[in-house]
Amino acid sequence: MALYLVQHGKSLPKDQDAEQGLSAEGRADVERISLVAKGYGVRPSAIRHSGKERARESAEIIAESLLPDGPVEQISGIDPLDDVTIIAKQLKTDDNLMIVGHLPFLEKLTGLLVAGLPERLVFKFQNGGIVCLDKNPESQWWFVKWALMPKVG
Repeated sequence: MALYLVQHGKSLPKDQDAEQGLSAEGRADVERISLVAKGYGVRPSAIRHSGKERARESAEIIAESLLPDGPVEQISGIDPLDDVTIIAKQLKTDDNLMIVGHLPFLEKLTGLLVAGLPERLVFKFQNGGIVCLDKNPESQWWFVKWALMPKVG
């Protein structure tokens, strides 16, 4: 099973949209990556997102392609500066959960799960990208299983 971490798509600047919803480019990136993930058979059990507009919109676009088994829901505790240890303690490998959130939260969560240190950068996220983590059944450590990113290079 897996944990899918998604950084929301690119958003509009605050002076154009106070809620900072997705830009046209951000929407297109999330749609494209979602279709690629669908082609690979990715199917999360549920999708959780922060309360920010750009995360909600990204989660809904992804859900249209990946048809999760469970709900698309807003949760607390995954905003950019929230404490990653709280969510990390709740994760189970058999959940097949997708979290749509923000930086630096997602990079810190990945650092904690993979290297034991939230400040250790183990993967550089991109807007609209999906990083799949899995847990080594013989240890407490997670690893990066694969990633789909809108840009290469």
